[in-house]
Amino acid sequence: MNLTIHRGTNEIGGSCIEVQSGNSRILLDFGMPLLNASGKPFNFREYENLSVNELISKSILPDVKEAYSENSKIDGLIISHSHADHYGLMHYLDKDIPVWIGKATHEILKLNNIFLSQENNIENPNYFERWRQFQIGDFTITPYWNDHSAFDAYSFLIEANGKKLFYSGDFRSHGRKKEVYKNFIENPPKDVDCLIMEGTTIGRNTIKSKTEEDIENDFFECFKNSTSINYVFTSTQNIDRLVSIYKACLKAGKTFVVDVYGAQLLEKLSEFAKLPSLLKGYPNMGVYFYWKLTTKLMHYGFEKMAYKYIPKKIKKDDIISNPSDYVLLVRTSMIWDLKRMNVKDGNLIYSMWSGYKDQSKTKEFIDFFEGNNCTVIDMHTSGHADVETLREYANAINPKLIIPIHTNNKQDYKSIFDQPILELDDNQIYTI
Repeated sequence: MNLTIHRGTNEIGGSCIEVQSGNSRILLDFGMPLLNASGKPFNFREYENLSVNELISKSILPDVKEAYSENSKIDGLIISHSHADHYGLMHYLDKDIPVWIGKATHEILKLNNIFLSQENNIENPNYFERWRQFQIGDFTITPYWNDHSAFDAYSFLIEANGKKLFYSGDFRSHGRKKEVYKNFIENPPKDVDCLIMEGTTIGRNTIKSKTEEDIENDFFECFKNSTSINYVFTSTQNIDRLVSIYKACLKAGKTFVVDVYGAQLLEKLSEFAKLPSLLKGYPNMGVYFYWKLTTKLMHYGFEKMAYKYIPKKIKKDDIISNPSDYVLLVRTSMIWDLKRMNVKDGNLIYSMWSGYKDQSKTKEFIDFFEGNNCTVIDMHTSGHADVETLREYANAINPKLIIPIHTNNKQDYKSIFDQPILELDDNQIYTI
């Protein structure tokens, strides 16, 4: 079995792994970079008009042989979860390459194509199920369900030619699926030859992460003591976080207000888990029809997606008249509507990785709230495993070898883990 990490050995994001055995080749993830070569946030619009060869020459697309043209030699692409740094460039691949994906993840990607103007269309998806083996060529693959900030995230056991490779994907132990992580630790894959393991938090800190329940309690304490409006700046796709906010709102007697994108995500994913949905009778929820997004839906013929939430509509005047009754989910594209609300003296709760504050749009967004006498409060826990959890995970599997991925600090693995570490470089071939 031959392993090539085309991208991810020296960075967080843009993950792409190729595994080959006999005549079979598969790809694990095909993500978009988070940063460009200069270390600034990656903006794909700067490159979208370039050809495949030009994108490869600039190291935007990974140099995977026979992956982009017709009659590709790749037998399958497996997507671990719905974060763009794991799937965001897949639309460049040959359309005939079979795509294996979780069903809920595919639903998220379909909504992203509409709401986020993405182009990741999968015409004939193959859906895998947690813990059930499936076959691609010579490979036998078992998906393991993960606790992660993405709703439908997985790691994978890859078996072929008597060898076992385990790809961790992205995971943690302190989210709302912590029992899934506990079950994994108690029942890990056995006799693993090589563990490709993420290390996002390595080098950031050594502090044990807060649980999602801790974050829920932090939200509640903030909401119950607030006499004005609370804005929450977080990823709409962080479903665990939306649940934390909703539960805190219920306890504090506040109305949780999302946009149509958030409402549609919660509705669609409530088919897979018990989630608050505006159309299923959950109280203390409403929808604000932001102008930019609503206009876009109307323009592209998705007006029915918006119209069904009209009975749950929260108006601008409702918020202006009773600001302390509401908790609003916000993001940078909503700035025009937020200015029209003219609500001052509230809280902006920043609930994402602190590193995003260095991005110009995020800085401008936060400056807007501070300029309107809003108090900025940090309230977050990582979507990734802390160092203590990473050690526990590696010891449970106890592989013969660990290869770092999805990390800026692969050199630190040797001081953290008891197992042998192999530091690969991008595009380096390793035979297991």
